[in-house]
Amino acid sequence: MKKHNYSAGPCILPQEVFEKSAQAILNFNNSDLSILEISHRSKDFVAVMDEARALVLELLGLEGKGYQALFLAGGASLEFLMVPYNLMKIDGKAAYLDTGTWANNAIKEAKSFGETMVVASSKEQNYNHIPKDYTIPADASYFHCTSNNTIFGTQIKSFPNTNIPVVCDMSSDIFSRTLDFSKFDLIYAGAQKNMGPAGTTLVVVKEEILGKSGRNIPSMLDYEKHIKSESMYNTPPVFPVYASLLTLQWLKNLGGITAIEKINEAKATLLYNEIDRNPLFKGTAAVEDRSTMNATFLLNDESHAPIFDKMWKEAGISGLPGHRSVGGYRASMYNALPLESVQVLVDVMQTLEKNI
Repeated sequence: MKKHNYSAGPCILPQEVFEKSAQAILNFNNSDLSILEISHRSKDFVAVMDEARALVLELLGLEGKGYQALFLAGGASLEFLMVPYNLMKIDGKAAYLDTGTWANNAIKEAKSFGETMVVASSKEQNYNHIPKDYTIPADASYFHCTSNNTIFGTQIKSFPNTNIPVVCDMSSDIFSRTLDFSKFDLIYAGAQKNMGPAGTTLVVVKEEILGKSGRNIPSMLDYEKHIKSESMYNTPPVFPVYASLLTLQWLKNLGGITAIEKINEAKATLLYNEIDRNPLFKGTAAVEDRSTMNATFLLNDESHAPIFDKMWKEAGISGLPGHRSVGGYRASMYNALPLESVQVLVDVMQTLEKNI
């Protein structure tokens, strides 16, 4: 039986991506070679990279707007370092919004490069909400935020207007909802949530913001060098890029971000309605800031945990335990998770209510 995969990441991907990836491992593009062994300079893989980069910009509505898409390595954690290296001016400063563990880690890296202002933080409330009504200094080199917080189940619903470059870590909700992506000057995202397997990181950057820091940037950390080399400055993560392309193709064929947003909203509404209705459960995130990707919730009476855990496991559900920072449960509902899987979880929650 196929599991209902609620893992926070690496996470569920579309079934057709698994099938096409598996075939490519055996025989890629009828070459009688595996995708795992072909040259990254081969005509076949260069075509994969080119299509993947173009499809990113197409899906985000950024074609012809001065942006470049890159597939790099190192995960979003390396971007915590690359962003200030490339954007924070010498003797300058940067502004950060602290909304969770990953935002906090990005702040730590930026402090190595210069003055790093935390314009607002929800840390004292265990990151259970998104701070609002903060001021972004006009003389900062850039403003950095994290759009969705996997651990704490919060998501930014409205992004600030500012005249300085806006950088956003969209690792856990990229391609999940419609936004005016042209409001962002740099977006980065680890692939392993909505785009592909772990091993590659997407960076979408507006070229005009680069080359202004005054820093001597190491080649591997220089966005301009990666752009010039078309994501081929060094050997790229071939298989993760290919699987990401397959996922992007799946999304486009589904109807793009507009179509998946409707599905994601239906999944989130179904689960949150049950959390709020069922007297055995309670949500942990502020209602207005609830994430459509990661729903975090607790049992009101922890003595019910053994029976609930047994029930959801027997129903074929996987990856439901919450992060230790929050406890309880976390249902990660990324793009490829079907509505039917959410219904299975809701049915289990309702059965528990009837049996208690």
